Amino acid sequence: MKRHIPNFITCLNLLCGCIAIYYVFQQELVNAAYLVILAAILDFMDGMVARVLHAYSEIGKQLDSLADMVSFGVVPGVMMFHLLSRSVELSDFGPTTAIVLPFMGFLMTIFSALRLAKFNIDTRQTTSFIGVPTPANTLFVISMPLILANDTFGLAPYILNPFVLLVITVVFSYLLVAELPLFALKFKSFKWQGNQIRFIFLGLSVALLALLNVTAIPVIIVLYILLSFLKPSTL
Repeated sequence: MKRHIPNFITCLNLLCGCIAIYYVFQQELVNAAYLVILAAILDFMDGMVARVLHAYSEIGKQLDSLADMVSFGVVPGVMMFHLLSRSVELSDFGPTTAIVLPFMGFLMTIFSALRLAKFNIDTRQTTSFIGVPTPANTLFVISMPLILANDTFGLAPYILNPFVLLVITVVFSYLLVAELPLFALKFKSFKWQGNQIRFIFLGLSVALLALLNVTAIPVIIVLYILLSFLKPSTL
């Protein structure tokens, strides 16, 4: 029975992704964002539970990728499409550009599929990552509607700028498949030695969340990438 528990958690991740897509279609992006955060927690938990219960399976590995493709592949593409559509409405684009530009958001979905396919066959990514993981990319995207709903720092004009959104789409699509080594939050032990970068990252993340609230989320994702650049030897 215990071998099915991680798969059940993975299916809950998938369910969250499906419901998040529904909420994006209903233009309730904040609800969609919360569901993606829950999906990310479940995605972390299924692997952790599998390790604790020694319940690894090939079907679990495949199911995890399929669930991630929905929650962290389709959802960010749909959400970026919606954000680009809103930004175009506020800009002076011609009718053709206004129709075509929002579809650029689906680049994230395409590159997320490439990222997950690459991860499944890349033996280098057992204890760390090569390229930005799809959950990290998605958390960056879903942070934008959360910030818009609680815009303490007046960031709305920048977030709803179509050029800014397009740059984010292209840059993060590239980072998904880039040959960029990134550490994983997988602890073999909780000793300081060998986990320095993870503890530093978690400590800074907590401090940023306390100071900036939801505005901290994109900062934390950028911090994650920068720390991986600065300390490759501790991955």
